[in-house]
Amino acid sequence: MTSISGETLERPLRVVAIGGGTGLSTLLRGLKEYVPVQDRRRRARPEASTAHTSIAPSYPIGELSAVVTVTDDGGSSGRLREDLNILPPGDIRNCMVALSEDEHLLARLFKYRFDQGELEGHSFGNLFLAALCHVTGDFAQAVQTSSHILAIRGRIFPATTANVSLAAQMDDGSMVRGETSITRSKKNIAELRLEPAEVDPVPETLEAIANADLITLGPGSLYTSLITNLLVRGIPEAIAASPATKVFICNLMTQANESLGLTASQHIQKILDHSGGKKLFDYALVNTAPISPVTLAKYAREGQELIVNDLEHIRQLGVEPVTGNFLHEGEVLRHDYDSVAKALLSLARVTVSAQLA
Repeated sequence: MTSISGETLERPLRVVAIGGGTGLSTLLRGLKEYVPVQDRRRRARPEASTAHTSIAPSYPIGELSAVVTVTDDGGSSGRLREDLNILPPGDIRNCMVALSEDEHLLARLFKYRFDQGELEGHSFGNLFLAALCHVTGDFAQAVQTSSHILAIRGRIFPATTANVSLAAQMDDGSMVRGETSITRSKKNIAELRLEPAEVDPVPETLEAIANADLITLGPGSLYTSLITNLLVRGIPEAIAASPATKVFICNLMTQANESLGLTASQHIQKILDHSGGKKLFDYALVNTAPISPVTLAKYAREGQELIVNDLEHIRQLGVEPVTGNFLHEGEVLRHDYDSVAKALLSLARVTVSAQLA
């Protein structure tokens, strides 16, 4: 049996976290603390899997999977994508760092950016993944191989291995193509699309979703980190069909060019609109802790504002709000990944306990 906060479960949880950007990597830092450290000798063998790993009683997560967006076309990732015809490695690199055992050392290494010569602007982590992609001949395999090398606590899957880009129809009817151009646009997004539109996820993603006890989406940029994953054929259908507890983690602040002026319930509605109206969430994790006026003023100067938590409208969408203090207020606003992880596991624990009763 596994335990957390004095309560018990009959078996370890299977968790799938979907997203991208700093939001997903922040969440993974909290969740990984509930995943056992893997036996390095077993992880070094390609055939090894979490099924061969004994679960310590203090670790309620037996299998942690991250599904990561792959539509970035800016910076080092964009250059590697154009020069080497590979998927953008940046978001996946950040997830690897977040799930690594020695995160401090790996973060320094993987985030190191060359500042001169032809490599100027490239991060070592991106080059590492690019090299493995060419060694293995497959991006998804490169991600899994690097995960074994780094002995991370979890599995990472690209949302798709197809070479996709984003296109957005704006509120004035115009089309903007490319993630970087979309985020820089001053217009509001009416509809987001993938080009090409029909792309498939890796089979392991659908398997992980089908077998999950807990599925999370967010936090992250509404369109370019969250909705983009749900445009991959089969992913929203798999989430809707899964018996897992499904939780949307609401952002703290709006984001210029993506969600300015949207309330918490409107974030959810935009996601549902891009998923064929399927029921994707049971709960919405909503921060209700106050943010200091100084911090709010700083974000206001950048065109961002506090998201309005319209809890009753969230309920009208068939989603139950879970409120609390999920805030970490430092130089930048972030979710407190410890309190978020505890809340998520508590929600999943209730569902699994009921299923096992």
